[in-house]
Amino acid sequence: MKRKVKIGTRGSRLALWQAEFVRAVFADKAPEIEFEIVAIKTTGDRFLDTALSKIGDKGLFTREIENTLLSGEIDVAVHSLKDLPTTQPEGLTIAAVAKRETPNDVLIAKEASSIAELPQNARVATGSLRRRSQLLHLRPDVEVAEMRGNVPTRIEKFLASDLDAMILAYAGIHRLELDEHIRQIIPLSEMIPAVGQGAIAVEARSDDDLWGLTAAINDVDTQICVTAERAFLRMLEGGCQVPIGANAVCTDAGIELQGFVGSPDGSTVIKESVSGSRDNADQIGADLAAKSIERGANELLDAARTSALESSAEVI
Repeated sequence: MKRKVKIGTRGSRLALWQAEFVRAVFADKAPEIEFEIVAIKTTGDRFLDTALSKIGDKGLFTREIENTLLSGEIDVAVHSLKDLPTTQPEGLTIAAVAKRETPNDVLIAKEASSIAELPQNARVATGSLRRRSQLLHLRPDVEVAEMRGNVPTRIEKFLASDLDAMILAYAGIHRLELDEHIRQIIPLSEMIPAVGQGAIAVEARSDDDLWGLTAAINDVDTQICVTAERAFLRMLEGGCQVPIGANAVCTDAGIELQGFVGSPDGSTVIKESVSGSRDNADQIGADLAAKSIERGANELLDAARTSALESSAEVI
């Protein structure tokens, strides 16, 4: 009889795709083990009628999964890395990070082929303060609508609405083979993605070696890049309730990291970049945070947190 190993994940189509991706890699590496996917509902999945920024809680899409992992009910967890808080609970570790998909955001629109071509006063949906801030910085005339839900649900809501456009992550659209809806892959010069966007994280108990499977899925360049991005986010104490973004790229010369902090209305935007050695990813992230703080990032983020809590925007 085969040993059974349980892989925990959220229950959305995208989360299940990611868990199946990891399961297939593990199964190929260890055919003597039976891998079972277990779907777990998280806080973020329960309150779909409330803006993420208003819930104001870390681990919205991960805490229940992590508790189940700590209790031993599952053996490993698979997450979208951008959902994971920058500090793991005691007893857990990020054991592997899969090769990253394109990290950019994308524009889904009924007519326009780019943000610049959106009609005057267009209505654009997003559930992200980071996207809202950068969109309004580019197009202060647009009206931003708050939208929640998994990727297919958001697309269905959008197509049935009077909205002109919506913004989502390329990785989720592409993994679910919904690329026909993409009108623009938004360049990083216009919109810096969320920390860890496009990367899949495998989380395990710290005392578990994952049966030697991590090497089969871990991508070193991705791991280095997201380490720098997460250090930047950690220093700024950011999360879903604040407009922060970062993107790191590994080059032959080392790491290039750019970051974004903005106001919810897009009127103020701080963009900075740093570079350094691949062996110094944590420090590079900390250096970028320090540069941003010098320019007023903490004051911007404090104001954004207050604004999010006071918001009465209706969620589509």
